[in-house]
Amino acid sequence: MGTTYTKQNNSTPSGWFIKILFSFLLLAIWTFSFSVTSYAAPEKLEYAYPDISVWTTKRDANGKLKNPLVKLAKPLFEKAGIPWHAQDYPAKRMFENLRNNVSKFSMLVNAKKALNGCCLVSKEPVAVVEIRIYSRGKSPVITKREDLLDKDLITIRGYSYAGLKRYIVDNKISNNEAGSHHAAFAMLEAGRADYVLDYANPAEEVLQENPIKDIKFETMSQSKVYLILSKAYPDAENVMAKLEKIAATLNKDEFLNPPGR
Repeated sequence: MGTTYTKQNNSTPSGWFIKILFSFLLLAIWTFSFSVTSYAAPEKLEYAYPDISVWTTKRDANGKLKNPLVKLAKPLFEKAGIPWHAQDYPAKRMFENLRNNVSKFSMLVNAKKALNGCCLVSKEPVAVVEIRIYSRGKSPVITKREDLLDKDLITIRGYSYAGLKRYIVDNKISNNEAGSHHAAFAMLEAGRADYVLDYANPAEEVLQENPIKDIKFETMSQSKVYLILSKAYPDAENVMAKLEKIAATLNKDEFLNPPGR
């Protein structure tokens, strides 16, 4: 009789179990790694804003001018789940920081030349900056920059007035510079000049504290303020869309409607 050989099967039940367990372990590791990558905490961003305010004369405990738009930023970022902090800078450095991705968020007019393509700009404004010309009594009405020719003005040092300051200088219009909003209106009340050029919000703060008899104003210009987000921020386009959606739900009346009307 011939000898019958039985083929040995090395694939024992325990071997298959180990292979299956190993496969599940690899799958679990891959899934965990994907989840960590997908749900990583958003990158913290810096909200940069100018250290000279077109919004207020009020200062915080550290002596810095307050920025009311920070109050708007708080619920905006909380609802978006984005960590952030606010920091003021001189205007030139602020724009440099935005262009160089040091700061990745702001709320500004759409200064295309200064931003130089570094950032996304929201479709809708979140605030309006209004420049006004204040005068007293029977002073002729001024509504456009050409009306400033041959007039005697008071301006506040440090402001560009959305290009109006350059127009004043280039046309050699009589200009008395004041060191503050309060000083500018004190000069007007004292008769040092006939007109004060100022931003609506700080001007109205001053006039609420120190009313001036028979004062009036006209609007010289309005500039819309937008959300500004660096293109270098992770997933910037989707983040901007999210911020815009949230901003649409927030109460922005105090920022969109200039005071004193």
